[in-house]
Amino acid sequence: MPFHKRCTTHKSRFSTRRRGFTLVEFIVVMVIIGILATLIVPRFFSKVGKANQAVAKGNIGILVTKVLEFQADCGRLPSEQEGLRALIQAPSDVGSKWDGPYVGPKDITDPWGVEFLYRYPGQRNKDFDIFTYGADHQEGGDGENTDFGNW
Repeated sequence: MPFHKRCTTHKSRFSTRRRGFTLVEFIVVMVIIGILATLIVPRFFSKVGKANQAVAKGNIGILVTKVLEFQADCGRLPSEQEGLRALIQAPSDVGSKWDGPYVGPKDITDPWGVEFLYRYPGQRNKDFDIFTYGADHQEGGDGENTDFGNW
């Protein structure tokens, strides 16, 4: 038998044999995936929290502008009872001065699904406060639970 036929036969016999993962290899792969998950997942969630805060701060800036537009059109700021809903639906006493809607219903909701809070007269700002309590919806906190507004 020529040398090249013997090598071909020898090679094809091994290439058709299938080999699966051993239990040890499978466990090693799972441990590596677990370690990577514990390193990556917390960083991912902290980025989501920071992104929600950035979106909320941007939305507050827009709402401040819209409240000032309301004031320019109607000659007054929304009352605390009317709140930011005065930007969506005209209060009864402003008549044709109201040039809205200034925002949509989703625009007065923070990234955590709660309406932004409106205070008139403001406690931290002279005229009015627009703020959120953050992810925990409670006053105080830090990180993603930080309270912030137009102050």
